[in-house]
Amino acid sequence: MLDIHLLRTDLENVCKRLLTRGFSLDMTYFQKLVEERGSIRTNTQKLEENRNNISGMIGQLRVAGHGIDDKEIGDFLHQMLVIHDQLSLAKISLGKIESKLQQFLEVVPNLPHSTVPKEGKNEEIRRWGTGKTSDSLSFSVKDHVSIGEGLGLLDFKTATKLSGARFSIMKGGLARLHRALAQFMLDTHTQKHGYTETNVPYLVNAKSLYGTGQLPKFEGDLFKIHRERYGKEEGMTAQELQGKIHDVDSPSLQEENWYLIPTSEVPLTNTVRNEIVSLESLPIKLTTLTPCFRSEAGNYGKDTHGMIRQHQFDKVELVQIVHPQKSYEALEQLVGHAEKILQKLELPYRVVVLCTGEIGFSAAKTYDIEVWLPAQNTYREISSCSNCEAFQARRMQARFRNENGKPELLHTLNGSGLAVGRCLVAVLENYQNADGSVSIPKVLRPYMGGINRLIA
Repeated sequence: MLDIHLLRTDLENVCKRLLTRGFSLDMTYFQKLVEERGSIRTNTQKLEENRNNISGMIGQLRVAGHGIDDKEIGDFLHQMLVIHDQLSLAKISLGKIESKLQQFLEVVPNLPHSTVPKEGKNEEIRRWGTGKTSDSLSFSVKDHVSIGEGLGLLDFKTATKLSGARFSIMKGGLARLHRALAQFMLDTHTQKHGYTETNVPYLVNAKSLYGTGQLPKFEGDLFKIHRERYGKEEGMTAQELQGKIHDVDSPSLQEENWYLIPTSEVPLTNTVRNEIVSLESLPIKLTTLTPCFRSEAGNYGKDTHGMIRQHQFDKVELVQIVHPQKSYEALEQLVGHAEKILQKLELPYRVVVLCTGEIGFSAAKTYDIEVWLPAQNTYREISSCSNCEAFQARRMQARFRNENGKPELLHTLNGSGLAVGRCLVAVLENYQNADGSVSIPKVLRPYMGGINRLIA
């Protein structure tokens, strides 16, 4: 969430920066809300001053011996009651305005960093390795679907029967290769890069998703779980409960909703929600392996073939929670940690910095790492690494005590280290052989129990 003080003092410049990422902030509406809030606060202060003055006068009269039945004291007491009612109404009005301001700020994205390209095109930073193509090989390359199904180890048909479209089943050596990739990533990040392995819930509450910016704007991308147990404890009938499930405005329902995590960035980052951590504890570096669940709303017909865009996939996540002065240094470090996985796997890739029109809602700057996929003859995203600066921390009220002992907002960063399924796709396509087998990358062989190739 943006700092409302920044909006009030530098509104025109903020609007210009937001326009570069395609967001048009309603300046008139914002200014109207701020003015209304200011007017109510001024009126409240005057009422409080009058109340205090009258209270003082009543006290003086009582000291002078006037009783409760005295007409002058009675008039003052009546005025106090009137002011009390006016203050109550002002408090209600202020609460409504504060709520409107909060709702306004909740859907405003982060400001892009000054180094983010504004020309509407992502900027390539570097490449590593040389991508294989059919021209450089002695055979025509196949995509990961043909390879996996040809080996009898990848099954979309049965997965569709079980769950519907955009799910897959891996078997035998392929399932083990998937597990090996995840274990290799975790070992590298914990043993070489200094992250603490963490086991986190896959179900989170709305406050957690609000903290990292998925709610309220992107609820359509999430899978929501309704807890029927709550209604039953309240003695509701099945019919009453069913009605409540469809009542999204029900306070009890909102309190009890769970969401499947779209990324483990959510639980990892929210570990510092409503906390003030010590300066000495920074940086906090966390990693975890979890499934991720995404509805992919609006992406029907896009990448529906294969494992590129599924409703459920595993990902090793990297999160850093750092001192504000260290966050851009940490971003470069985090990108390097993700790159190291691809280098050890000997998978060609490139790094691009996203332009203002492409960065995510909470991000100030984002690097995408794109791995080479021979069957598509192109690079595809396998990791997205972002610095959110204080945007998420302000929503979460995540702070640290600075050098002067005063609470200050943290900076939060996150990135994939890596998406396991997409990494598996890259291994299948880059390590395929003419006979349909797939060689196992050298760095993964210790995790594969001596298996060097996947064969039919």
